[in-house]
Amino acid sequence: MLMQPTIQKLKTLKLYGMAEAFQTLIETPDSEALTFNDRFGLIVDREVTHRDNRRQTRLLKSAHLRTAQACVEDIDYQHARGLERSQIQAFTICDWIRRQQNIIFVGPTGVGKTYLACALGHQACRQGFSVGYFRLTRLFEMVRASQGEGKYTRLMSQMSKTDLIILDDWGLGQLNKSERQDLLEILEDRHGLKSTVITSQLPIQLWHEYIGDATIADAILDRLLCNAHKMELRGPSMRKKEPDVDVTRSPEFK
Repeated sequence: MLMQPTIQKLKTLKLYGMAEAFQTLIETPDSEALTFNDRFGLIVDREVTHRDNRRQTRLLKSAHLRTAQACVEDIDYQHARGLERSQIQAFTICDWIRRQQNIIFVGPTGVGKTYLACALGHQACRQGFSVGYFRLTRLFEMVRASQGEGKYTRLMSQMSKTDLIILDDWGLGQLNKSERQDLLEILEDRHGLKSTVITSQLPIQLWHEYIGDATIADAILDRLLCNAHKMELRGPSMRKKEPDVDVTRSPEFK
């Protein structure tokens, strides 16, 4: 029996994992000892793994994580910053996303808030959730640009459908009227449906003042905090301070 036409047909059907597994079985003499059910099971399993890997790669690419290499396995628990291993490990299951809950990391600069947020974002992609990373100031720039290009509705729809969004650098500068309203719209569309991670140097008790408008601040904070896991980090900066470090590159911290 000619095997190559079969392999080509599998590729034509975009069953690349099955084609690869079939080719491997052909080239492995010991596979003849396996039953048909065992061989077919291996082929199907390879296709499932191939599709899972492709989906994960696609999700990670579209997430645009600031620290793309961040992962939960590499989180540093030795640094004295009040990080609880058991709580982070519980987050890796991603049940908090399935329950539409939020996570808030608050602490001084350099304690690894962005790394932690990106690590959880990476973990979410691994489990098949869509993720979007945004520095808050850049997000507002995107919103303004989308309004000028007639793509505002499309952007807001995309934001509302993303399983997890990460809002980094919350609390830098003051919000203007349109930014407050846009932020409320985004969080209103996601409330009770999707999850959000926020990193901020600003203590939570000062967020009301940061938002500015009392009525809108109440609405935003109600949607963010009512179902949020709050983690307050502390301690000195984890950024490496070495005299010979290339200052054009940002040192990694976890």
